[in-house]
Amino acid sequence: MIHPTEEYYHISKPEWVTTPDGDQRGYIQPRELRELWFHTGTICNLSCPFCLEGSRPGDNRLNMVTLEDVRPLIDEALTLGVERFSFTGGEPFVVKEMVRILDFALDHRPCLVLTNATHPLQRRLDEIRPLIRKPNPLNFRISLDYPDPEQHDRSRGQGNFMLSLQTMTELNRIGFGISIARQREQDEDSAAVDRRFQRHFRCAGVPKDTRIVSFPDFLAPGTIAEVPHITRECMTKYHDEESRSRFMCHFSKMVVKKDDRMRVYACTLVDDDEDYDLGGSLGEAMRARIMMKHHRCYSCFAQGASCSES
Repeated sequence: MIHPTEEYYHISKPEWVTTPDGDQRGYIQPRELRELWFHTGTICNLSCPFCLEGSRPGDNRLNMVTLEDVRPLIDEALTLGVERFSFTGGEPFVVKEMVRILDFALDHRPCLVLTNATHPLQRRLDEIRPLIRKPNPLNFRISLDYPDPEQHDRSRGQGNFMLSLQTMTELNRIGFGISIARQREQDEDSAAVDRRFQRHFRCAGVPKDTRIVSFPDFLAPGTIAEVPHITRECMTKYHDEESRSRFMCHFSKMVVKKDDRMRVYACTLVDDDEDYDLGGSLGEAMRARIMMKHHRCYSCFAQGASCSES
């Protein structure tokens, strides 16, 4: 358990602590580091128009990481009681040292990797296979946007739905844990959408109850969406202590590499706003009170949009 100094703000901007109307802004005070995310870089083999990171081939908004980059932060996280490591991109398996990074991290804690499960992962299955023998489990969350392969492939490329499903089948056969991430549409019948996915699971020979995590459209990085401002009154009126503890910024952080420096951000959704850069160390970052300023914070406030599987 971490015992931060109360009311520590890592920046002094007035708009960090108050809304444009002058109300005290809502916040989350971190209490523990259960999960540490690493962004492996915004380079990706695909160019999905809806990507919340703006990832695409050759992109370098967030730099690719190496084992040397992540090792000190993994070591520091272990001293803070971290329970799991998670990795996102971009496409992590475009990163040359990704398997080495997982090999090291799995010696210490369970790991989750978010992947599109297309050619970069397919080509490295023989490298990944030995990781099943590590002392901690490795899970993969695979992006399957829609249960309609044609709709999925309009953004991700012809044939990629079936390729991702095939990779998912192979990972399951090896013994790795699997889940999927999908797009959530407004006013959808979520149970009906999930049942359509389950038909694909049955054909692919993976468990029917494979976990499905759905996400709203978070918009492109740098987008300023018009959403209600979250005040301190909102955080106490609509959330209690238990529900606030389920916000990702309460129990997790994300590390990114920007301009060749490793930086700790408040969560997986806010790396496009420098105000959420909490410093270069986890100990420093865990002290900072996280204000609900980013438009994606409203998704967590209103819909519970957590990237975690805990």
